[in-house]
Amino acid sequence: MTTPSNTSLPDDPALLRIDGAVAILTLNRPAAFNSINLAIAKKLEQLSAHVEASDDIKVLVIEGEGRAFCAGGDLQTIGAAAAADTIAPVVGELLKHYHAFIATLRRMPKLVLSSVHGSAAGAGLSLAFVADLCIAAEDARFTPAYAKIGVSPDGGGTVGVVSAVGVRRALQIFLAEDGFSAQQAYDWGLLVKVVPAVELKAATRELALRLAQNAPAGLAATKELIHRAPTTPIEQQLEAERDAIIDCMHTEDFKLAVKKFLSKGK
Repeated sequence: MTTPSNTSLPDDPALLRIDGAVAILTLNRPAAFNSINLAIAKKLEQLSAHVEASDDIKVLVIEGEGRAFCAGGDLQTIGAAAAADTIAPVVGELLKHYHAFIATLRRMPKLVLSSVHGSAAGAGLSLAFVADLCIAAEDARFTPAYAKIGVSPDGGGTVGVVSAVGVRRALQIFLAEDGFSAQQAYDWGLLVKVVPAVELKAATRELALRLAQNAPAGLAATKELIHRAPTTPIEQQLEAERDAIIDCMHTEDFKLAVKKFLSKGK
């Protein structure tokens, strides 16, 4: 990989490093356990747009600085808004930017990998699982949190969790679980791998590099097809598969791969 380059300042609420075909997006409010306020929401929207626009990036890793991945929405911001009776404008503005970020993660033709350590609560849990894949440390703890304060999920929680585990398990997670371990998350199909905490950085990098070996066209088409499959009629999905594989077969990556494969048989 190339020498990493930074596209943000050290004290920004979110940081972006580009390392060859892999981008690393770091939530950078460690004193607040990387909780989501308006400043970080705006920065995440901005940085994700940068990643989406890059032709060189194939994989985006999302991680948290400090002791937690993300503790969810910033309750100081939300509590102040509740006290001032300004919930709708304050939370509406926050989620406008944060949900733009989440939509970009799902839309972008790159694979998104969340790397979770410590706590992933509320919107942090949603972020972990709205990513295309999630890897976690053994000590990671996932806390739905929404039901405890009398609210429903946000941040793509109902998108990522439902697509991974189905409706019944999603209802259980959001309404009947106080929290669950990384091992439980793995058993339920929410994680690709669980590793010792000291190995998380290295394991995340190894997985990101493995994913980045995929040809861009094939990676992008696979992500789009899989995410649209649950809500697309079979005939339309098969047509989309046909169009996508033909498009991929027109790329130099495909032609070189076929040539290499055929040369082995000679």
